[in-house]
Amino acid sequence: MTAVTGAKVLERFPAGSPRGSWPAEECAARHRAEGEPATVVMDLESDAFLVVVPSPEDD
Repeated sequence: MTAVTGAKVLERFPAGSPRGSWPAEECAARHRAEGEPATVVMDLESDAFLVVVPSPEDD
């Protein structure tokens, strides 16, 4: 798992997927259901949707 702009990346999904951001949104929803404050962001450099949570330093 990688840190990106103060956030911990949990999962990566290619932006070119036929379903677009849906897989990332579904993954983030599962993490939120488990109590993690997961959100989806777009990484333009890698052309991917990232599921991220704030890093512990941000708390």
